[in-house]
Amino acid sequence: MAQRLWITGYRSYELGLFSETEPKYQVIDYALTKLITQAIEDGTTWVITGGQLGIEQMAAKAAISLKPDYPELNVALMMPFAHFGNQWKPDNQEKLADLKEQVDFQAPVSDQDYTSPQQLRNYQNFMLTHTDGALLVYDVDNEGKSRYDYDAIMHWQENHTYPLQLVDFDQLQEYSYEFQENSKKGFNLD
Repeated sequence: MAQRLWITGYRSYELGLFSETEPKYQVIDYALTKLITQAIEDGTTWVITGGQLGIEQMAAKAAISLKPDYPELNVALMMPFAHFGNQWKPDNQEKLADLKEQVDFQAPVSDQDYTSPQQLRNYQNFMLTHTDGALLVYDVDNEGKSRYDYDAIMHWQENHTYPLQLVDFDQLQEYSYEFQENSKKGFNLD
C-alpha cells in the first residue's frame, strides 16, 4: 500500500449520517479503523485527508485513535482553500477546529478563500502528487461528490502507478456484519 495514503469518500449528508451515535456511523468508523490499521501494517506512515464532514473527518479521527498503538503514524488534514468550513453551522466548524488541533499537520492548499472550482481541481492535483495511493469510500453505482475524486484518480492512473482501494456499499455491509458479530462477542471499539 501507499506510504502516504489519501483517504476520502462520501460526505455525511450523502450517507445520511448526522450523529456519531448512529449505528451506521459506528460501522463506518469500525471499517475505517480496520482499513487504516491494515494500511499501517502494509507500510503507510501518513494518512492525508481533507476536512469534509463525512468520510474525511471520520478517517482523520480513526487514524488519530490508532496513534497510541502506531506512534509512527502521522495524520495530515489538507483543506482545498483558506477559511474552509467557515460557512458551516457553528457545531460543525467546532468539529473541524478540534480536528485541526489533533492532527500532526494541517494547511490549506490555496491561501485564498474559495473563488472558483479550479481550486478544487488544484486540490485534487495536490493530493495526487503528494500521496502514493488512495482509499476511497465510494460506490460507482451511487454517485456523490466523491465522483470527482474517483474520476481524477482514474485519470491520474492512466500515466502513474497509483493504487486505489475502493470501498463500496457491499464491502461496508460486510463490515457491518463483522461489527455486529464482534459486538455480540463483547468486542469493544473504544
